[in-house]
Amino acid sequence: MSVGVTAEIKSKLDIVEVIGESVPLKKAGQSFKGLCPFHGEKTPSFVVTPSRESWKCFGCGLGGDVFNFVMQREGIGFPEALQRLAARAGVELDERTTREDARKKRLREALDAAVAWYHQVLTESRHGQPALDYLHRRGFTDATVEAFALGWAPDAWDELSRRLVEKRGFRPDELEAVGLAMKGRGGQNRLGVYDRFRGRIIFPIRDASGGATGLGGRVLAEDGEGGEGRDAGTRDRGPKYLNSPATPLFDKSRTLYLVDRAKGPIRKAKQAVLVEGYTDALMAHQAGFTNVVASLGTALTPGQVELVTRYAPAIALAYDVDPAGQSAGAFGAMELLSLIGEVQRAGAGIGLTEVSVVRLPEGKDPDEVIRDDPEAWRRATAEGRPIVEYMVDLYAERHDPRTVEGRKRLVAAVVPVLRRVTNPVERDAYLQLLARRSGVEERVLLEVLARPDRPAAGARRSAGAGGAGGPGREGRFTLDAVIAAGGGVDPEQVLRSVTQVEATLLRLLLAYPEQQLRVAGSLRPADLATTPARELWSAILADRERGRPANESAAPPAPLGPFDRARFLEALDPELRAIALAVLARPQPGELESAAVNLSVDQCLLRLERARIDERIDHLRAELAEAESRADTAARQQLLEETRHYRETRADIDRRIDAASLLHRPVGGVA
Repeated sequence: MSVGVTAEIKSKLDIVEVIGESVPLKKAGQSFKGLCPFHGEKTPSFVVTPSRESWKCFGCGLGGDVFNFVMQREGIGFPEALQRLAARAGVELDERTTREDARKKRLREALDAAVAWYHQVLTESRHGQPALDYLHRRGFTDATVEAFALGWAPDAWDELSRRLVEKRGFRPDELEAVGLAMKGRGGQNRLGVYDRFRGRIIFPIRDASGGATGLGGRVLAEDGEGGEGRDAGTRDRGPKYLNSPATPLFDKSRTLYLVDRAKGPIRKAKQAVLVEGYTDALMAHQAGFTNVVASLGTALTPGQVELVTRYAPAIALAYDVDPAGQSAGAFGAMELLSLIGEVQRAGAGIGLTEVSVVRLPEGKDPDEVIRDDPEAWRRATAEGRPIVEYMVDLYAERHDPRTVEGRKRLVAAVVPVLRRVTNPVERDAYLQLLARRSGVEERVLLEVLARPDRPAAGARRSAGAGGAGGPGREGRFTLDAVIAAGGGVDPEQVLRSVTQVEATLLRLLLAYPEQQLRVAGSLRPADLATTPARELWSAILADRERGRPANESAAPPAPLGPFDRARFLEALDPELRAIALAVLARPQPGELESAAVNLSVDQCLLRLERARIDERIDHLRAELAEAESRADTAARQQLLEETRHYRETRADIDRRIDAASLLHRPVGGVA
């Protein structure tokens, strides 16, 4: 893939045309305006500026280039946005990528064909009638069955495989690659494969863009069954729920069921409600609670958190209240609490700010509550308990505080959670709550809190109940793990799309790590204009987090840790590592004095600030033109005053840039 392919794509695409397909735009001076698609507003504050190849919402603060818009709109990473826009622009990616894209397209076609056939069997054949009757008994309507393309996989060894091979021309190895079939046992099967899903209700799983990526299958069972284990109906067919295996299209750890339908409502509600299973999420959507997604029956993973926080900063965990559901919910909540602290300390680009736990009526699963009492569900999700309160209540129910042993176990289980609370005021309030529930004096709890974190064996076992693949093992929830879950992008595609000022600033921050600490509090990833620059600065902050002292009980939080360039590069995805190396390789005039480095960094920050002010002035200019056309004197006067203020600020920045230029020579060719 050639250097500058990103710049080539931008040059061949009209950003107004791309954005205008989903946002009605009206010309306003040299820019275009519309209602922001990412937050609710009645007065347009969303501006597209063709001359800068950029967009900006002056209401919610989001902005970026055409790639960033597609990423925000579709909830996808840079690589997929690049592929889509390259195809639209007619820009050739490298041969390897082209072959891989063609293969994935073929696999997706096979999956789409399977989804359509399974749906037809469920809705139009006698073989699917028992499954359809079961869904009706569970409260699902025909409209839901149709809208979500639910299906039925016949209890036959190779019926799907034979149809797709003989009538649609797919190869057996393609069916195996996409997870629809498995290699046959013995020589009786002439296809060499047999169907993976047999005798199961089929739930198509889609990515954020609505493309099918995998399947979930549920065996039929009697009404009133409980739990997620096996019953008489599952004894010979494996687990009750079966997902597609890992394929080029499907990665369970980065997938949320119904995210394609829920991403808009999640954005609007500013909260995502997470449940465990397909039927829970389906019933929620059927009842109009469309900001609900399912984690496919497993403990949350960093990839799933990265996905959902593209749309909202708040997560409500509404896992089943049976014992297994409680363990999963508690585990996910505690790990997410730790993640919030990391995010708040680093100020990185992961938007998670709040996690709550939904408490449902005793013995009720989410789909039951939604079906029987929608208002109870509405109240429960709106009144989710903060994590620590939930954890205190949960462990107080498990360990009797009236006994000495119960008090010990309760305190041992909750104290590690309190250590994850970075805000000292919040931690003090929760300490008082624990004292009341446990009967242990606060001064004693403070002594325990000050000791090294050595959770009891029982607490470790409880934390690990989240299931295989959860973050309780080597995949622990950390900020850098969530950032890395977003995927990388080949740096050779994007190096030319990093602005000169960004490249200079990033090189200085990498070459002189002490500058990272100097600007960490003032430079946000969103202050950088291009996606690669934002990702790299976030990765630098994540490395600092990795080096932070481990004593989480310190208040205020311990300072950012030391930066280790080798460790930093080693931790990066290969694509992002190449970006960092390319930035470091830019020409530089040898070692600089500390004062000269400070001036160079400050000058870059000033130029970034000037660019943001230019955006604001352009926006005000368009607003002023509209006010004049309406003969709105009051609005015109206010806009003129705002414009004057920003022009004065810009002039002051220009003077500071000029003053810095006189004190030192340009660095890397950029003053």
